[in-house]
Amino acid sequence: HTYELGGAGRWDYVVPDPLSHRLYIARETRIMVVDEDTGKLLGEVAEVHGAHGTAVAANNGRGFATSSDDKSVVMFDLKNFKVLSRIPAAEDADAIVFDKPSNRIFSLNGDAHSSTVIDPAAGRQITNLALGGKPEYGVSVGDGKVYANLTDTNEIVEIDARTATVGRRWSTAPCKQPVSMAIDTIHHRLFSGCRSGLMAVSDY
Repeated sequence: HTYELGGAGRWDYVVPDPLSHRLYIARETRIMVVDEDTGKLLGEVAEVHGAHGTAVAANNGRGFATSSDDKSVVMFDLKNFKVLSRIPAAEDADAIVFDKPSNRIFSLNGDAHSSTVIDPAAGRQITNLALGGKPEYGVSVGDGKVYANLTDTNEIVEIDARTATVGRRWSTAPCKQPVSMAIDTIHHRLFSGCRSGLMAVSDY
């Protein structure tokens, strides 16, 4: 099926939430929430200034959207999409990941070379974690580890979600400028798509 959503603004990350059958689509100034079964627009999260990524903490009933222009993360209600608060992040807040085992949110802040760690229940920042490179996209394994591409150093970095510390890191060479990332948890593999035209496959 093809659904014509329309509306102004460039697209960035399209984030599926399998539990609710929703898609969260970043459109510069807002997040569009779409029913993935029907293509119906369910609502929008407004007041997002430089929208990039969305993370869903279903057990807390809250969503989180990066708002890069004002270096923040917008926390919103998953039922009515109303903005609840703005949590300070860092420069170039881009992709954002929910890690269920630690019940923490990790925004990946490109130009700041950091990750903002957020407690979704309290709706507050825990820390800004230095990553040693410019993060682009990341994934949660589901065992308390989060992985992110570092596009300027051609590396993957491992984050211990519970302790908010950086663990291992390894090179994606000859794959340069890794940006997109996908995970296969059954076979313990990460797939990093690189701007150099290659894809790095890592055993994590």
